[in-house]
Amino acid sequence: MKKVLITGGTVFVSRYLAEHYVAKGYEVYVLNRNTKTQSEGVHLIEADRHNIGNLLDGTHFDLVVDTAYTKEDVECLTKAIHSYDDYVLISSSAVYPETTPQPFLESAPLGNNCFWGIYGTNKIEAEKALMNFDKNAYILRPPYLYGPMNNVYREAFVFDCALSGKVFNLPKDGEMKLQFFYVGDLCRMIDEIIDKRPGQHIFNVGNKEGISIKEWVTLCYEAAGKEVAFRSIYEDINYREYFPFYEYEYILDVEKQNQILQKTTSMKDGLKEAFEWYQNHQSEINKRNYRDFES
Repeated sequence: MKKVLITGGTVFVSRYLAEHYVAKGYEVYVLNRNTKTQSEGVHLIEADRHNIGNLLDGTHFDLVVDTAYTKEDVECLTKAIHSYDDYVLISSSAVYPETTPQPFLESAPLGNNCFWGIYGTNKIEAEKALMNFDKNAYILRPPYLYGPMNNVYREAFVFDCALSGKVFNLPKDGEMKLQFFYVGDLCRMIDEIIDKRPGQHIFNVGNKEGISIKEWVTLCYEAAGKEVAFRSIYEDINYREYFPFYEYEYILDVEKQNQILQKTTSMKDGLKEAFEWYQNHQSEINKRNYRDFES
């Protein structure tokens, strides 16, 4: 039985990953401080990742999937782990400066992005730390991730608007495009990488095409079984005051991913699954107050 180590394992991406590998019949270990409910079927390694000590001594992992945010996160884990076959770091598209020509290629220069700030620069340092430790590790750079277990108030915000029958406050004409990636496809991409072991070790991952925010909101309403009515907001107001994304349009080049992962989940199907999960897990979502423009 293959052994997998997941850092975290209790929130969104890491939790989905843990349950994905449990369902595949793997022996799944999660490393966290045990402050949240653990998924069924996992083995808990209770520790702060900055103080693991000798808890990983004597254990060989076939796969390590790390959601590290910083250089220190990576360095502490790599010092504590002694034996593994494959290491995958979930990084972010935030590593690309907004001034870089688009679509962003994996080979594009990395640097500060004014929208993501320290989150992006910390991910850059985490990537460097891992590559210095293991040049054969893999790094994945997703755009906005979505799907079941998403505790970030994005699609769930639109679901709430849909169920309450609200007119949706749409930034301007709604033609700004965003790029998404279904969390289940992220798991499948990791599976394909470990199976095929490509020579490339850094991948942009995401849906091939972007989607306008108007179309995205419409699909969210449809997933909730509702029709949407829009109110276009042209006032000079920060999008984040009333909408769950920045006023920032970008696209990743995912051709290298598409050579490995032949098919990705449609937004319609992904949002349907997200809504089905949301209905029974609303208390797990980090909700926030957005400005309304009701007349």
